[in-house]
Amino acid sequence: MRAVLLIDFGSTNTKVTAVDLDTESLLGTAAAYTTVETDVGEGLANAIAILEKQTGKLDFVERYACSSAAGGLRMIASGLVPELTAEAAKMASLGAGAKILKVYSFEMTEDDADEIRAAKPDIVLLVGGTDGGNTDCIVHNAKLIAGVGVPFPVVVAGNRNAAKQCREILEPTHQTYVCENVMPKFGQINIEPTQKQIREIFLGRIVQAKGLSEASELISGILMPTPSAMMKAMQLLAEGTEDEPGIGELLAVDVGGATTDVYTIAEGKPGKANTVYKGLPEPYIKRTVEGDVGMRYSVHGIVDACGIGKLAKLAGIGKDRAQEMIDYLAAHTDALPQDDEWERLDHALASMAIDTAVTRHVGKLEEAYTMLGVTYVQSGKDMTNCRQIVVTGGSLIHTKKTGEIAAHALFDPENPASLKPRRSRILVDRKYILAGMGLLSEKYPEIALRIMKRELSDEGEQVSAAPEPKETNFVPMTQGGCGMPI
Repeated sequence: MRAVLLIDFGSTNTKVTAVDLDTESLLGTAAAYTTVETDVGEGLANAIAILEKQTGKLDFVERYACSSAAGGLRMIASGLVPELTAEAAKMASLGAGAKILKVYSFEMTEDDADEIRAAKPDIVLLVGGTDGGNTDCIVHNAKLIAGVGVPFPVVVAGNRNAAKQCREILEPTHQTYVCENVMPKFGQINIEPTQKQIREIFLGRIVQAKGLSEASELISGILMPTPSAMMKAMQLLAEGTEDEPGIGELLAVDVGGATTDVYTIAEGKPGKANTVYKGLPEPYIKRTVEGDVGMRYSVHGIVDACGIGKLAKLAGIGKDRAQEMIDYLAAHTDALPQDDEWERLDHALASMAIDTAVTRHVGKLEEAYTMLGVTYVQSGKDMTNCRQIVVTGGSLIHTKKTGEIAAHALFDPENPASLKPRRSRILVDRKYILAGMGLLSEKYPEIALRIMKRELSDEGEQVSAAPEPKETNFVPMTQGGCGMPI
Protein backbone atom coordinates (compact mmCIF):
# COMPACT_ATOMS: atom_id res chain seq x y z
CA MET A 1 0.00 0.00 0.00
CA ARG A 2 1.20 3.50 -0.89
CA ALA A 3 -0.77 5.87 1.30
CA VAL A 4 -0.93 9.62 0.57
CA LEU A 5 -2.21 12.19 3.08
CA LEU A 6 -4.08 15.22 1.73
CA ILE A 7 -4.57 18.09 4.17
CA ASP A 8 -6.87 21.11 4.06
CA PHE A 9 -6.04 23.70 6.72
CA GLY A 10 -9.41 25.43 6.97
CA SER A 11 -10.34 28.51 8.97
CA THR A 12 -12.35 26.36 11.41
CA ASN A 13 -11.37 22.74 10.81
CA THR A 14 -8.33 20.91 9.48
CA LYS A 15 -9.63 18.18 7.17
CA VAL A 16 -7.52 15.17 6.19
CA THR A 17 -8.07 12.60 3.45
CA ALA A 18 -6.05 9.39 3.06
CA VAL A 19 -5.74 7.70 -0.34
CA ASP A 20 -4.13 4.43 -1.41
CA LEU A 21 -2.39 4.96 -4.75
CA ASP A 22 -2.10 1.24 -5.47
CA THR A 23 -5.82 0.46 -5.21
CA GLU A 24 -6.87 3.98 -6.25
CA SER A 25 -9.21 4.08 -3.28
CA LEU A 26 -10.20 6.34 -0.41
CA LEU A 27 -8.89 5.00 2.91
CA GLY A 28 -10.66 7.49 5.15
CA THR A 29 -11.39 11.12 6.04
CA ALA A 30 -11.39 13.06 9.30
CA ALA A 31 -11.41 16.59 10.71
CA ALA A 32 -10.29 18.43 13.83
CA TYR A 33 -10.31 22.05 15.01
CA THR A 34 -7.67 24.21 13.31
CA THR A 35 -5.40 25.41 16.12
CA VAL A 36 -4.24 28.47 14.17
CA GLU A 37 -3.92 30.59 17.34
CA THR A 38 -1.14 28.33 18.65
CA ASP A 39 0.38 25.67 16.37
CA VAL A 40 -1.55 24.30 13.39
CA GLY A 41 0.52 21.15 13.70
CA GLU A 42 -1.46 20.33 16.84
CA GLY A 43 -4.78 20.43 14.95
CA LEU A 44 -3.26 18.35 12.16
CA ALA A 45 -2.04 15.74 14.62
CA ASN A 46 -5.51 15.58 16.18
CA ALA A 47 -7.12 15.07 12.75
CA ILE A 48 -4.65 12.30 11.86
CA ALA A 49 -5.35 10.59 15.20
CA ILE A 50 -9.08 10.57 14.41
CA LEU A 51 -8.36 9.28 10.90
CA GLU A 52 -6.19 6.42 12.15
CA LYS A 53 -8.98 5.23 14.46
CA GLN A 54 -10.75 4.31 11.20
CA THR A 55 -7.78 3.10 9.18
CA GLY A 56 -5.20 1.92 11.67
CA LYS A 57 -1.64 3.26 11.67
CA LEU A 58 -0.59 4.52 8.25
CA ASP A 59 2.84 5.27 6.84
CA PHE A 60 2.34 8.05 4.32
CA VAL A 61 4.70 8.11 1.36
CA GLU A 62 3.60 11.67 0.51
CA ARG A 63 1.76 14.47 2.31
CA TYR A 64 0.32 17.51 0.55
CA ALA A 65 -1.71 20.43 1.87
CA CYS A 66 -3.75 23.45 0.94
CA SER A 67 -4.87 26.24 3.22
CA SER A 68 -7.54 28.84 3.82
CA ALA A 69 -6.68 29.19 7.51
CA ALA A 70 -7.06 32.54 9.28
CA GLY A 71 -9.27 33.94 6.54
CA GLY A 72 -7.35 32.69 3.51
CA LEU A 73 -5.68 34.95 0.98
CA ARG A 74 -7.07 38.48 1.51
CA MET A 75 -6.66 40.77 -1.49
CA ILE A 76 -7.41 44.31 -2.62
CA ALA A 77 -7.50 45.15 -6.32
CA SER A 78 -7.41 48.49 -8.13
CA GLY A 79 -8.19 49.19 -11.78
CA LEU A 80 -9.27 51.95 -14.10
CA VAL A 81 -12.82 51.36 -15.41
CA PRO A 82 -15.13 49.22 -13.19
CA GLU A 83 -16.51 47.16 -16.09
CA LEU A 84 -13.11 46.63 -17.73
CA THR A 85 -9.69 46.57 -16.03
CA ALA A 86 -11.11 46.55 -12.49
CA GLU A 87 -13.33 43.61 -13.43
CA ALA A 88 -10.33 41.85 -15.03
CA ALA A 89 -8.38 42.36 -11.79
CA LYS A 90 -11.25 40.81 -9.84
CA MET A 91 -11.30 37.79 -12.20
CA ALA A 92 -7.55 37.29 -11.76
CA SER A 93 -7.74 37.53 -7.96
CA LEU A 94 -10.67 35.16 -7.53
CA GLY A 95 -9.18 32.71 -10.01
CA ALA A 96 -6.01 32.57 -7.90
CA GLY A 97 -7.97 31.55 -4.82
CA ALA A 98 -8.14 34.93 -3.12
CA LYS A 99 -10.90 36.55 -1.10
CA ILE A 100 -11.53 40.07 -2.42
CA LEU A 101 -11.81 42.68 0.31
CA LYS A 102 -12.39 45.62 -2.05
CA VAL A 103 -12.03 46.61 -5.70
CA TYR A 104 -11.23 50.26 -6.42
CA SER A 105 -11.76 52.01 -9.75
CA PHE A 106 -10.32 55.20 -11.25
CA GLU A 107 -7.92 57.33 -9.19
CA MET A 108 -7.87 56.31 -5.54
CA THR A 109 -8.28 58.86 -2.72
CA GLU A 110 -6.73 59.36 0.70
CA ASP A 111 -9.87 57.78 2.19
CA ASP A 112 -9.17 54.70 0.07
CA ALA A 113 -5.60 54.64 1.39
CA ASP A 114 -6.97 54.75 4.94
CA GLU A 115 -9.23 51.77 4.15
CA ILE A 116 -6.28 49.77 2.82
CA ARG A 117 -4.19 50.69 5.85
CA ALA A 118 -6.94 49.44 8.18
CA ALA A 119 -7.61 46.26 6.16
CA LYS A 120 -3.93 45.13 6.12
CA PRO A 121 -4.36 42.94 3.03
CA ASP A 122 -2.09 40.02 2.18
CA ILE A 123 -1.62 41.25 -1.42
CA VAL A 124 -2.63 44.29 -3.49
CA LEU A 125 -3.19 43.89 -7.24
CA LEU A 126 -2.63 47.10 -9.22
CA VAL A 127 -3.91 47.25 -12.80
CA GLY A 128 -5.26 49.86 -15.18
CA GLY A 129 -5.18 50.85 -18.83
CA THR A 130 -4.64 48.82 -21.97
CA ASP A 131 -1.09 48.66 -23.32
CA GLY A 132 -0.26 52.05 -24.79
CA GLY A 133 -3.35 53.63 -23.20
CA ASN A 134 -3.92 55.67 -20.06
CA THR A 135 -0.97 55.70 -17.62
CA ASP A 136 -1.99 58.55 -15.29
CA CYS A 137 -4.41 56.47 -13.20
CA ILE A 138 -2.14 53.49 -12.47
CA VAL A 139 0.83 55.77 -11.66
CA HIS A 140 -1.32 57.88 -9.32
CA ASN A 141 -2.56 54.75 -7.54
CA ALA A 142 0.99 53.36 -7.26
CA LYS A 143 2.06 56.54 -5.46
CA LEU A 144 -0.91 56.32 -3.10
CA ILE A 145 -0.27 52.65 -2.29
CA ALA A 146 3.43 53.35 -1.73
CA GLY A 147 2.48 55.80 1.01
CA VAL A 148 0.07 53.52 2.88
CA GLY A 149 2.75 52.53 5.39
CA VAL A 150 1.65 48.90 5.80
CA PRO A 151 3.90 46.14 4.38
CA PHE A 152 2.30 43.87 1.78
CA PRO A 153 3.36 42.60 -1.67
CA VAL A 154 2.05 44.46 -4.71
CA VAL A 155 1.45 42.83 -8.09
CA VAL A 156 1.48 45.30 -11.00
CA ALA A 157 -0.39 43.96 -14.03
CA GLY A 158 -1.57 47.00 -15.96
CA ASN A 159 -0.47 49.14 -18.90
CA ARG A 160 3.04 47.89 -19.74
CA ASN A 161 4.08 51.44 -20.65
CA ALA A 162 3.72 52.35 -16.96
CA ALA A 163 5.04 49.12 -15.41
CA LYS A 164 8.63 50.28 -14.90
CA GLN A 165 7.55 53.60 -13.38
CA CYS A 166 5.15 51.81 -10.99
CA ARG A 167 7.89 49.40 -9.93
CA GLU A 168 10.26 52.29 -9.17
CA ILE A 169 7.56 54.01 -7.10
CA LEU A 170 6.60 50.91 -5.10
CA GLU A 171 9.87 49.01 -4.57
CA PRO A 172 11.25 51.26 -1.80
CA THR A 173 8.25 50.43 0.42
CA HIS A 174 6.72 47.18 -0.89
CA GLN A 175 7.90 43.94 -2.42
CA THR A 176 6.79 44.44 -6.02
CA TYR A 177 6.09 42.00 -8.85
CA VAL A 178 5.38 42.97 -12.46
CA CYS A 179 3.21 40.74 -14.67
CA GLU A 180 1.74 41.00 -18.14
CA ASN A 181 -1.27 43.30 -18.44
CA VAL A 182 -4.52 41.60 -17.42
CA MET A 183 -6.21 43.44 -20.30
CA PRO A 184 -3.59 44.24 -22.98
CA LYS A 185 -6.24 45.22 -25.53
CA PHE A 186 -9.82 46.39 -25.17
CA GLY A 187 -11.97 43.35 -24.37
CA GLN A 188 -9.00 40.91 -24.33
CA ILE A 189 -8.35 39.11 -21.02
CA ASN A 190 -4.94 37.77 -19.99
CA ILE A 191 -5.23 36.77 -16.33
CA GLU A 192 -3.20 33.52 -16.15
CA PRO A 193 0.26 35.14 -15.54
CA THR A 194 -1.16 37.23 -12.70
CA GLN A 195 -2.93 34.23 -11.16
CA LYS A 196 0.32 32.26 -11.22
CA GLN A 197 2.21 35.11 -9.53
CA ILE A 198 -0.43 35.48 -6.80
CA ARG A 199 -0.24 31.76 -6.02
CA GLU A 200 3.57 31.91 -5.84
CA ILE A 201 3.37 34.80 -3.37
CA PHE A 202 0.91 32.79 -1.30
CA LEU A 203 3.28 29.85 -1.15
CA GLY A 204 6.37 31.97 -0.46
CA ARG A 205 5.02 34.50 2.05
CA ILE A 206 1.45 34.10 3.18
CA VAL A 207 1.81 30.50 4.35
CA GLN A 208 4.53 31.60 6.77
CA ALA A 209 2.52 34.62 7.86
CA LYS A 210 -0.39 32.35 8.82
CA GLY A 211 1.85 30.19 10.97
CA LEU A 212 1.57 27.16 8.73
CA SER A 213 5.34 26.86 8.45
CA GLU A 214 5.23 25.30 11.92
CA ALA A 215 3.79 22.20 10.24
CA SER A 216 6.36 22.12 7.44
CA GLU A 217 8.13 19.07 8.81
CA LEU A 218 4.83 17.17 8.72
CA ILE A 219 4.07 17.65 5.04
CA SER A 220 5.78 17.37 1.66
CA GLY A 221 4.66 20.84 0.69
CA ILE A 222 1.76 23.27 0.83
CA LEU A 223 0.81 23.47 -2.80
CA MET A 224 -1.93 26.06 -3.13
CA PRO A 225 -4.77 27.99 -1.49
CA THR A 226 -7.81 25.79 -0.80
CA PRO A 227 -10.00 27.52 -3.44
CA SER A 228 -7.31 26.80 -6.04
CA ALA A 229 -7.38 23.14 -5.04
CA MET A 230 -11.17 23.19 -5.42
CA MET A 231 -10.85 24.73 -8.88
CA LYS A 232 -8.31 22.09 -9.89
CA ALA A 233 -10.68 19.35 -8.77
CA MET A 234 -13.66 20.87 -10.60
CA GLN A 235 -11.72 21.34 -13.83
CA LEU A 236 -10.42 17.77 -13.69
CA LEU A 237 -13.89 16.39 -12.95
CA ALA A 238 -15.37 18.32 -15.88
CA GLU A 239 -12.66 17.81 -18.49
CA GLY A 240 -11.10 14.50 -17.52
CA THR A 241 -7.70 13.41 -18.81
CA GLU A 242 -6.42 11.94 -22.05
CA ASP A 243 -7.20 8.43 -20.83
CA GLU A 244 -10.10 9.05 -18.43
CA PRO A 245 -13.17 11.08 -19.50
CA GLY A 246 -14.67 13.78 -17.32
CA ILE A 247 -18.38 14.36 -16.73
CA GLY A 248 -18.70 17.54 -18.81
CA GLU A 249 -19.50 21.16 -18.00
CA LEU A 250 -20.57 21.76 -14.42
CA LEU A 251 -21.51 24.26 -11.74
CA ALA A 252 -20.27 23.76 -8.16
CA VAL A 253 -21.35 25.42 -4.92
CA ASP A 254 -19.47 25.38 -1.60
CA VAL A 255 -21.68 26.70 1.22
CA GLY A 256 -19.57 27.71 4.22
CA GLY A 257 -20.07 29.48 7.51
CA ALA A 258 -18.67 32.81 6.28
CA THR A 259 -18.90 32.67 2.46
CA THR A 260 -20.59 30.81 -0.36
CA ASP A 261 -18.25 30.04 -3.26
CA VAL A 262 -19.50 29.20 -6.75
CA TYR A 263 -17.42 27.62 -9.53
CA THR A 264 -18.33 27.06 -13.17
CA ILE A 265 -16.34 25.04 -15.70
CA ALA A 266 -18.20 26.02 -18.86
CA GLU A 267 -18.06 28.29 -21.88
CA GLY A 268 -21.40 29.92 -21.09
CA LYS A 269 -21.66 31.58 -24.49
CA PRO A 270 -24.99 32.81 -25.88
CA GLY A 271 -27.12 29.88 -26.94
CA LYS A 272 -29.55 31.68 -29.24
CA ALA A 273 -28.87 33.18 -32.65
CA ASN A 274 -30.65 36.42 -31.74
CA THR A 275 -28.52 37.05 -28.64
CA VAL A 276 -25.56 39.41 -28.42
CA TYR A 277 -22.98 39.52 -25.63
CA LYS A 278 -22.21 42.55 -23.47
CA GLY A 279 -19.13 43.10 -21.29
CA LEU A 280 -15.83 41.29 -20.87
CA PRO A 281 -15.66 37.65 -22.00
CA GLU A 282 -16.24 35.29 -19.10
CA PRO A 283 -13.39 32.92 -18.17
CA TYR A 284 -14.04 29.25 -18.91
CA ILE A 285 -13.01 28.45 -15.32
CA LYS A 286 -14.76 30.97 -13.09
CA ARG A 287 -14.99 31.39 -9.32
CA THR A 288 -16.97 33.90 -7.31
CA VAL A 289 -17.01 34.41 -3.55
CA GLU A 290 -20.08 35.83 -1.83
CA GLY A 291 -18.54 37.17 1.36
CA ASP A 292 -21.88 38.40 2.70
CA VAL A 293 -23.62 35.03 2.35
CA GLY A 294 -22.75 32.30 4.83
CA MET A 295 -24.46 29.92 7.24
CA ARG A 296 -23.14 31.50 10.45
CA TYR A 297 -20.71 34.42 10.28
CA SER A 298 -22.64 35.96 7.37
CA VAL A 299 -26.11 34.65 8.19
CA HIS A 300 -27.60 38.16 8.26
CA GLY A 301 -26.41 38.59 4.68
CA ILE A 302 -28.71 35.76 3.59
CA VAL A 303 -31.64 37.54 5.23
CA ASP A 304 -30.66 40.82 3.58
CA ALA A 305 -30.55 39.12 0.19
CA CYS A 306 -33.86 37.21 0.29
CA GLY A 307 -35.90 38.88 3.03
CA ILE A 308 -36.99 37.49 6.39
CA GLY A 309 -40.51 36.77 5.06
CA LYS A 310 -39.33 34.44 2.28
CA LEU A 311 -36.86 32.71 4.58
CA ALA A 312 -39.42 32.18 7.36
CA LYS A 313 -42.02 30.85 4.90
CA LEU A 314 -39.54 28.36 3.45
CA ALA A 315 -38.63 27.18 6.97
CA GLY A 316 -42.24 27.03 8.13
CA ILE A 317 -41.48 29.36 11.04
CA GLY A 318 -42.99 32.70 12.07
CA LYS A 319 -41.02 35.79 11.05
CA ASP A 320 -40.32 36.94 14.61
CA ARG A 321 -39.15 33.48 15.66
CA ALA A 322 -37.00 33.15 12.53
CA GLN A 323 -35.31 36.50 13.23
CA GLU A 324 -34.67 35.49 16.83
CA MET A 325 -33.06 32.22 15.72
CA ILE A 326 -30.94 33.95 13.07
CA ASP A 327 -29.63 36.47 15.60
CA TYR A 328 -28.67 33.55 17.83
CA LEU A 329 -26.77 31.83 15.03
CA ALA A 330 -24.85 35.03 14.26
CA ALA A 331 -23.77 35.24 17.90
CA HIS A 332 -23.07 31.50 18.28
CA THR A 333 -21.25 30.55 15.08
CA ASP A 334 -20.49 27.02 16.30
CA ALA A 335 -24.19 26.18 16.84
CA LEU A 336 -25.55 23.06 15.14
CA PRO A 337 -29.25 22.25 14.60
CA GLN A 338 -30.58 20.23 17.55
CA ASP A 339 -34.23 19.66 16.62
CA ASP A 340 -36.65 19.80 13.71
CA GLU A 341 -37.26 23.56 13.96
CA TRP A 342 -33.55 24.39 13.80
CA GLU A 343 -33.03 21.89 10.97
CA ARG A 344 -35.80 23.55 8.94
CA LEU A 345 -34.17 26.94 9.45
CA ASP A 346 -30.76 25.57 8.41
CA HIS A 347 -32.32 24.06 5.27
CA ALA A 348 -33.93 27.39 4.40
CA LEU A 349 -30.69 29.29 5.01
CA ALA A 350 -28.67 26.88 2.83
CA SER A 351 -31.31 27.05 0.09
CA MET A 352 -31.29 30.84 0.03
CA ALA A 353 -27.47 30.97 0.21
CA ILE A 354 -27.31 28.80 -2.92
CA ASP A 355 -30.07 30.77 -4.67
CA THR A 356 -28.35 34.10 -3.96
CA ALA A 357 -24.79 33.01 -4.78
CA VAL A 358 -25.64 31.18 -8.01
CA THR A 359 -27.87 34.01 -9.22
CA ARG A 360 -24.99 36.45 -8.73
CA HIS A 361 -22.52 34.12 -10.43
CA VAL A 362 -24.39 33.27 -13.63
CA GLY A 363 -25.38 35.67 -16.37
CA LYS A 364 -28.65 37.35 -17.21
CA LEU A 365 -30.63 38.14 -20.34
CA GLU A 366 -32.27 41.45 -21.21
CA GLU A 367 -34.52 42.41 -24.13
CA ALA A 368 -33.38 45.11 -26.53
CA TYR A 369 -35.37 46.54 -29.43
CA THR A 370 -33.45 47.16 -32.63
CA MET A 371 -34.21 48.10 -36.21
CA LEU A 372 -34.55 44.39 -36.98
CA GLY A 373 -36.81 43.55 -34.07
CA VAL A 374 -36.28 42.15 -30.59
CA THR A 375 -32.73 41.11 -29.68
CA TYR A 376 -31.54 39.64 -26.40
CA VAL A 377 -28.47 41.04 -24.66
CA GLN A 378 -26.52 38.59 -22.48
CA SER A 379 -24.08 39.55 -19.73
CA GLY A 380 -22.23 36.83 -17.83
CA LYS A 381 -22.41 33.08 -18.42
CA ASP A 382 -25.38 31.23 -19.87
CA MET A 383 -25.64 28.10 -17.69
CA THR A 384 -29.17 27.10 -18.69
CA ASN A 385 -27.96 23.88 -20.34
CA CYS A 386 -25.57 22.84 -17.55
CA ARG A 387 -26.47 19.27 -16.61
CA GLN A 388 -24.28 18.76 -13.50
CA ILE A 389 -24.29 20.61 -10.18
CA VAL A 390 -21.72 19.65 -7.52
CA VAL A 391 -22.38 20.75 -3.93
CA THR A 392 -20.35 20.65 -0.74
CA GLY A 393 -20.49 22.19 2.73
CA GLY A 394 -21.75 20.95 6.10
CA SER A 395 -25.32 22.17 5.60
CA LEU A 396 -25.67 20.01 2.47
CA ILE A 397 -23.62 17.02 3.54
CA HIS A 398 -25.30 16.36 6.88
CA THR A 399 -28.90 16.25 5.67
CA LYS A 400 -31.18 13.92 3.73
CA LYS A 401 -32.67 16.88 1.84
CA THR A 402 -29.54 17.73 -0.15
CA GLY A 403 -31.27 17.49 -3.53
CA GLU A 404 -34.11 19.72 -2.39
CA ILE A 405 -31.68 22.37 -1.11
CA ALA A 406 -29.40 22.13 -4.16
CA ALA A 407 -32.40 22.62 -6.46
CA HIS A 408 -32.30 26.31 -5.52
CA ALA A 409 -29.36 26.57 -7.93
CA LEU A 410 -31.87 26.00 -10.73
CA PHE A 411 -33.84 28.55 -12.74
CA ASP A 412 -36.53 30.40 -10.78
CA PRO A 413 -39.51 31.74 -12.78
CA GLU A 414 -39.68 34.66 -10.35
CA ASN A 415 -36.35 35.82 -11.83
CA PRO A 416 -36.85 35.16 -15.56
CA ALA A 417 -33.76 37.13 -16.66
CA SER A 418 -31.38 34.77 -14.84
CA LEU A 419 -29.44 32.17 -16.83
CA LYS A 420 -29.36 29.49 -14.12
CA PRO A 421 -29.53 25.80 -15.10
CA ARG A 422 -32.93 24.39 -16.10
CA ARG A 423 -32.31 20.78 -15.10
CA SER A 424 -29.23 19.16 -13.55
CA ARG A 425 -27.97 16.05 -11.87
CA ILE A 426 -26.94 16.77 -8.26
CA LEU A 427 -23.58 15.36 -7.09
CA VAL A 428 -22.69 15.70 -3.40
CA ASP A 429 -19.24 15.73 -1.79
CA ARG A 430 -20.42 13.96 1.37
CA LYS A 431 -16.90 13.00 2.48
CA TYR A 432 -15.28 16.43 1.96
CA ILE A 433 -12.75 15.10 -0.55
CA LEU A 434 -12.82 17.75 -3.29
CA ALA A 435 -9.98 19.97 -2.05
CA GLY A 436 -7.93 16.85 -1.38
CA MET A 437 -8.55 15.57 -4.89
CA GLY A 438 -7.41 18.92 -6.26
CA LEU A 439 -4.13 18.41 -4.41
CA LEU A 440 -3.82 14.80 -5.56
CA SER A 441 -4.44 15.84 -9.16
CA GLU A 442 -1.17 17.78 -9.25
CA LYS A 443 0.73 14.48 -9.37
CA TYR A 444 -1.90 11.77 -9.92
CA PRO A 445 -4.73 13.30 -11.97
CA GLU A 446 -6.28 10.06 -13.22
CA ILE A 447 -6.41 8.54 -9.73
CA ALA A 448 -7.99 11.73 -8.37
CA LEU A 449 -10.57 11.74 -11.17
CA ARG A 450 -11.53 8.11 -10.71
CA ILE A 451 -11.92 8.57 -6.95
CA MET A 452 -14.18 11.62 -7.45
CA LYS A 453 -16.35 9.85 -10.01
CA ARG A 454 -16.73 6.93 -7.62
CA GLU A 455 -17.13 8.77 -4.30
CA LEU A 456 -19.39 11.72 -5.18
CA SER A 457 -22.93 10.83 -4.18
CA ASP A 458 -25.44 11.03 -7.06
CA GLU A 459 -28.73 12.49 -5.77
CA GLY A 460 -30.43 12.23 -9.15
CA GLU A 461 -31.78 14.91 -11.45
CA GLN A 462 -33.57 18.04 -10.26
CA VAL A 463 -35.77 19.98 -12.70
CA SER A 464 -36.78 23.63 -12.53
CA ALA A 465 -40.47 24.30 -11.95
CA ALA A 466 -40.44 26.61 -14.97
CA PRO A 467 -41.29 25.19 -18.40
CA GLU A 468 -38.51 24.70 -20.92
CA PRO A 469 -38.08 27.84 -23.06
CA LYS A 470 -39.52 27.65 -26.55
CA GLU A 471 -37.87 28.94 -29.67
CA THR A 472 -39.28 32.32 -30.71
CA ASN A 473 -39.46 33.66 -34.21
CA PHE A 474 -39.02 37.36 -34.79
CA VAL A 475 -40.41 39.52 -37.57
CA PRO A 476 -37.80 41.93 -38.93
CA MET A 477 -38.63 45.61 -39.09
CA THR A 478 -40.84 46.53 -42.04
CA GLN A 479 -42.10 49.80 -43.48
CA GLY A 480 -43.90 51.78 -40.83
CA GLY A 481 -43.70 49.03 -38.22
CA CYS A 482 -41.40 47.36 -35.70
CA GLY A 483 -40.47 43.78 -35.16
CA MET A 484 -42.58 41.90 -32.61
CA PRO A 485 -42.29 38.32 -31.37
CA ILE A 486 -44.84 35.92 -32.81
